Amino acid sequence: MIEFRQVTRRFGPQVVLDQVSFRVQPGERVGIVGPNGAGKSTLFALLAGEDETDGGEVTLAAGLTLGRMRQHVAPDHPGQGLLAFAEAALPEVSRLQSDLDDVAHALAAAEGTDREKLLQRYAQLEHDFDHAGGYDLQARAKVALGGLGFADAAFDHPLASFSGGWQTRAELARVLVSRADVLLLDEPSNYLDLPAVDWLGRYLRTFPGTLLLISHDRYLLESLTRITLEVNAGKVQRYEGGWTVWQREREARRARAEAAWKNYQRQREQVERFVDRFRAKSTKASQVQSRVKMLEKMEVPDQPPDELRSSPIRIPDPPASGAEAFRADGLGHCYSGGGWLFRGLDLRVEAGSKVALVGTNGLGKTTLLRILAGRLPPAEGTVTLGHRIRSGYQSQDLAETLPPDETVFRIGRLAAPERITDQQLRSILGSFGFTGEEIHKPAGVLSGGERIRLAFARLFVDPPNLLLLDEPTTHLDLEGRQTLERALSATTGTVVLVSHDVAFVRGVARQVLAIPEPGRFVWVPGGYDYYVEKFRPGAAPPSAEAKKGEAKAAAPATDRKAERKRRAEARQARAGEVRRIRRELERAERMVEQMEAEQARLAAQLADPPPGFDFEDANRRLTTIRADITLRTREWEAAAARLEVAERENG
Repeated sequence: MIEFRQVTRRFGPQVVLDQVSFRVQPGERVGIVGPNGAGKSTLFALLAGEDETDGGEVTLAAGLTLGRMRQHVAPDHPGQGLLAFAEAALPEVSRLQSDLDDVAHALAAAEGTDREKLLQRYAQLEHDFDHAGGYDLQARAKVALGGLGFADAAFDHPLASFSGGWQTRAELARVLVSRADVLLLDEPSNYLDLPAVDWLGRYLRTFPGTLLLISHDRYLLESLTRITLEVNAGKVQRYEGGWTVWQREREARRARAEAAWKNYQRQREQVERFVDRFRAKSTKASQVQSRVKMLEKMEVPDQPPDELRSSPIRIPDPPASGAEAFRADGLGHCYSGGGWLFRGLDLRVEAGSKVALVGTNGLGKTTLLRILAGRLPPAEGTVTLGHRIRSGYQSQDLAETLPPDETVFRIGRLAAPERITDQQLRSILGSFGFTGEEIHKPAGVLSGGERIRLAFARLFVDPPNLLLLDEPTTHLDLEGRQTLERALSATTGTVVLVSHDVAFVRGVARQVLAIPEPGRFVWVPGGYDYYVEKFRPGAAPPSAEAKKGEAKAAAPATDRKAERKRRAEARQARAGEVRRIRRELERAERMVEQMEAEQARLAAQLADPPPGFDFEDANRRLTTIRADITLRTREWEAAAARLEVAERENG
């Protein structure tokens, strides 16, 4: 068991944890959520003994072992290999192996009674070695390293030869191998690609111990956790459920807190107005004094907690374009001194598509994005943008597009067309949360979330209709990722993205361009779940449909018959898209009609209330309905715009 009792932790004047109390029972699977900087990692530091409380107590059950990823990874000794590093997760196994070797060496020369004692000692050590997991340690280490993306050939490479991101993966593998009672995982998916995130989720579902997971990855939170701890404003609130339950219960708690706070403010204002109005009248002196005492005794409810909402990310309507977003013909790239990363890629992407590039790191996803964006010339082949297509590129390395010494305003000005005035630019930056003096901040001092917002503001001062996004969610919290997902899903422009966030890719992508192995591309005409079901490595053997998809991406036919067939397929796909959007439009219309009917019914009840009518609940529901009607109406408008474009392209 893990218990926090009245724990307080301060950093200077900031109180990060304020008399926090909660328990984690053995075997529980706990997701820890909250805004960046709220104190989630501080909980782990206190648990691991790396930090001390300013008050209160943190207790762990006796003998409990913790497995926690280190922030700064380093080999245990110079030249240590990758596999040896992962196996060192169990130092007890190494000690027992050394003792076994010593006893075996001594047995070679022992006789009589000494030999019998050594045989007994060897048997006991062998039992302990087996119990500690020594016999399957190497196999488990290889499984973890392979699942996280390391090739078998890399197992003997020195740990120091890998980049920082790959060293972090090695540290995660080491923690998974450790057989700890409790795993403390802080953003474990940060340096993983989609296949590795998917493997990690499947691996952790079979972990028998206690799991504490800090993550902004909704897929991991939803699939792995059954308890949620929300860290916010110095407090920790426990929810009996995973991410979805936490969202629902948090909103309900917020609604109750807001209603109580508004009721308190309304009552207080009424009493204060009476006191102010009649304070000077002697005839009202006793009543005024009574009201003053009432104010002093009035119980003050807790203020509603700060919302876990990110600053806005708004995507303006893209300019109109032709039916084709871009075409790649015979595309290939290689780096000096190395072989071909990929070669002979032929690809056609229609305007309005939402495409995710999926594959392990190092297979060329970022390189392909940079070539499509015109930031990197291909070694061979061409990329042709469609009619009136204008691309906007966001790099995984934000320093590539956001020079750290330039101010927010200057970065916006460099990206803005001349026709946009300074005042208009200030307004655009303000719509992304940069107001007042904030526009004069250098990009280098911005937080991760602020830099993402600035990156999008830079893109949309001159709105593109082809978005090329490399890991756009890396510095966003949960709410920020959802906001961006909704915005990208609603835009009528073309989106090509790389992301390790499974839920984000699920929510945005409608097509997948998979790279299952070096140099091979597979076009999947469906979303991420369809890709996982039909095409993911390790799934069933490729069907005829999979092979057809692979052929379409890798080598489109050039003869007339194949071209006519391709055009027919494209027309069929567009017709299917039209039908899908129409269904979406009809669904939005029905929802708006239902909510408007409920709104009218509640308004009638407010005008002529039945016995026992709950006015507070009705007003709260009316407020929610009005907001929902606004949201659904916007969705309807976006669907109607997409339908108009799709019908025009479909002829």
